[in-house]
Amino acid sequence: MRSDAETVEEYLASLPEGREEALSAVRSVILHHLPDGYAEEMRWGMISYEVPLAIQSDTYNGKPLMYAALASQKRHMAVYLSGVYADPVAREDFEQAYRATGKRMDMGKSCVRFRRLDDLPLEVIGDAVARYPVNDFVDLYHRGRGR
Repeated sequence: MRSDAETVEEYLASLPEGREEALSAVRSVILHHLPDGYAEEMRWGMISYEVPLAIQSDTYNGKPLMYAALASQKRHMAVYLSGVYADPVAREDFEQAYRATGKRMDMGKSCVRFRRLDDLPLEVIGDAVARYPVNDFVDLYHRGRGR
């Protein structure tokens, strides 16, 4: 469900009550763990945590690099973690930590889907978000593009 909200607050206020509470809680975890240099924006109809173009302007699509994102989809909510997607070691660490919580993991390449806040191990999400200072994530991006 793509949103036309222009601000994070507008986006959250537009969600049904249970989803607003869940995404607000996950957002708090992300903001608490997010390394300096990333910016919280509304992009692609979701809350995006990205590398500002002032830091990295040479991107594949001319848009800021998305580091993480939060979204309310039709049948679930999702946290997107680009570091977990781009780094096989980070992905293995993430999956191992997630499974150790005993919670059922429903994950695509970067998308962690959940239906209720209790389904998501917030500490594991926080650790994944904290993993890459902005310059390290930019380096990871360049390595992935063969530069």
